Amino acid sequence: MKVMSRNRMTLWGVFAWAGLSAFPSLAGEPVNVTEVANSADTLFLLMGAVMILAMHGGFAFLEVGSVRRKNQVNALNKIICEWALSTVIYFLIGYPIARGVSFLVPVETLAAEHGIAYVRFFFLLGFAACIPAIISGGVAERAKFWTNATAGMIFVGLVYPLIEGVTWGRMSNMLAGTTGWLAHTFGAPFHDFAGSVVVHAVGGWLALPAIILLGARLKRYESNSIKVSSIPFLALGSWTLIVGWFGFNVMSAGSLGSISGVVAINSLMAMVGGTLAALFVSRNDAGFVHNGALAGLVAICAGSDLYHPVSALVVGAIAGALFVFLFQAETNRMQIDDVLGVWPLHGVCGAWGGIACGIFGQKALGGLGGVSFFSQLIVTFGIIIVCLVASTLVYGLLKRTVGIRLSGHEEMVGEDLTVHMIESHPEEAL
Repeated sequence: MKVMSRNRMTLWGVFAWAGLSAFPSLAGEPVNVTEVANSADTLFLLMGAVMILAMHGGFAFLEVGSVRRKNQVNALNKIICEWALSTVIYFLIGYPIARGVSFLVPVETLAAEHGIAYVRFFFLLGFAACIPAIISGGVAERAKFWTNATAGMIFVGLVYPLIEGVTWGRMSNMLAGTTGWLAHTFGAPFHDFAGSVVVHAVGGWLALPAIILLGARLKRYESNSIKVSSIPFLALGSWTLIVGWFGFNVMSAGSLGSISGVVAINSLMAMVGGTLAALFVSRNDAGFVHNGALAGLVAICAGSDLYHPVSALVVGAIAGALFVFLFQAETNRMQIDDVLGVWPLHGVCGAWGGIACGIFGQKALGGLGGVSFFSQLIVTFGIIIVCLVASTLVYGLLKRTVGIRLSGHEEMVGEDLTVHMIESHPEEAL
């Protein structure tokens, strides 16, 4: 017992020493408020970046549960490889375009303020890497691995950074500010706090031409035999995305001093609204319910810092219902084989979130104001047009040159064996 007590006292001594080191004022040293603020902001953004990184695990498992077992390995590999490729291309090209910051300089140049410049890149990378992750779900089970990865790199390196730069980055004065034409004409600039339009709508509308140019999966409309492979994996993906989304939205404040509980409660209410709407509209379909939660979160991003919580509930509920109706319409009536429903989920619900910001963000509806319906509408549709044109050009060129679709044999066997040379459950195969 004496030995245990001595060890416990030693352990507490270590903690006390660490505490004094972390808080200089307790050790009799003056506090540098700027240093504390910089380190807090760095940690704040790092936590958000890690939560968004975890969301990409959610993208992976959402796709794993939605595709057939012969393509599950491919789904997992695509998401992590696209993250890696996005990191390199955004580091070298995309981020400098969007933010005007080059990392090809000595480390000491950007190491000030606890290296927050690097952590800010890590955080914003999570948004950029969402673009190929979103597209992946729409083109699943028949797109060539490397061709689709090439398209993703073009989008992350050029298309997304231009949109990010104009709306959030160094070119944002073109749309916002006291001299911005939107603010001058309609009274307020375009507002997208966490990316309903800039991230989600961009990903969804870039995916649509790719899905159409690829065509439906083999035998998709000859019978109704193609089902999701695993509701538990699909649900795991949804829950992982839901939890990470609070880093996606709340940490979009950019600094600890700007954090707002309004964003957190509105994100929660929108998720609940999307879930309940999908529950009732789909008559308790498990796939729709878990995607309905995501639809609500997609829609809330833009105005999450402005809404009254009741408005957030309504915005999320409309998004959840939209997803169910439009996924059924595109799949059954339009026969667009969008495997994960990324166009209605991210494209349409993201656009709805951008437009809804101009409605429910108004003070008359309990919001904080400072938004314009027409500014939201014009920029949202402008971004949609840019995405449709860019994706049609990129995928159209790739289709005419190297091809974007697997051969019939490769598609029938599955990408796990034809691309990765292993099945998702090797032991069962034996």
